[in-house]
Amino acid sequence: MARTLGRTRFVREGWGAPSESTQTEPKAERFRKEHAVAPTRKTLIPRTKSAGNPVNPDTVPAMSQSQRGWRTWWIKRRWYERNHRPSYRFRLNRHAARGGFFIRHPVEGEVLDAFDQGRLRIGEGTLLEPGCWITMAPEAEIEIGAGCFLNRNTMIAAQGRVTIGDHVMFANGCFVGDAEHRFDDPELPVTWQGFTSKGPVTIGDNVWFGVNCVVTSGVSVGERCVVGANSVITRDLPARHICAGAPARPLREIQYQQSV
Repeated sequence: MARTLGRTRFVREGWGAPSESTQTEPKAERFRKEHAVAPTRKTLIPRTKSAGNPVNPDTVPAMSQSQRGWRTWWIKRRWYERNHRPSYRFRLNRHAARGGFFIRHPVEGEVLDAFDQGRLRIGEGTLLEPGCWITMAPEAEIEIGAGCFLNRNTMIAAQGRVTIGDHVMFANGCFVGDAEHRFDDPELPVTWQGFTSKGPVTIGDNVWFGVNCVVTSGVSVGERCVVGANSVITRDLPARHICAGAPARPLREIQYQQSV
């Protein structure tokens, strides 16, 4: 039975409560069956009417059954390559012009949707170099201050909230995330287990991260902290210290030149 609502059309076949026989099945197999949709030529993927935005194929039940064929490939391409479309780039550039920051394309992730919904805020004078990736859960928020510099392949991932102060520098390949993948269920694939978090991430003003630094959930980095390359930050770092290591720890306090 197909149902049409506006421009969203989907198929109800295959849905419903699991039978009693499924209670003894492995959790992974039960998950697959409960979220499967019977294959049909009429099964369409919904999209937003107002903006024409593609839907994430990972969240569509029909995708859990078959990943083959050109139609499925085009659905994935529409989602994963959406930021490369000229209309998307124009809208991203419009947000950047209004906010006084600059994005060097390509940029990856749910950037445009987050801008449109006010969940992503970037300060004036901030620069995102090519290859930056900002990925966010539907209710997550990211705030990046003024005058920041995100070098190539910097990634920011938010399940809840990530706050970055003014004039923060990220060297190439840095990662900031407020959640980690779960892996504690032996019956489910790791990619289906969701996330766990120790809390939001807060980075103070004027922090400098070297190449390939990682900031994990629940961490606060004090202002004017300098973090050495390849460091993994798993606990709070004090302000005005040079820190490094995996896990990162304070090495020494920064000594500033005295004005004459």
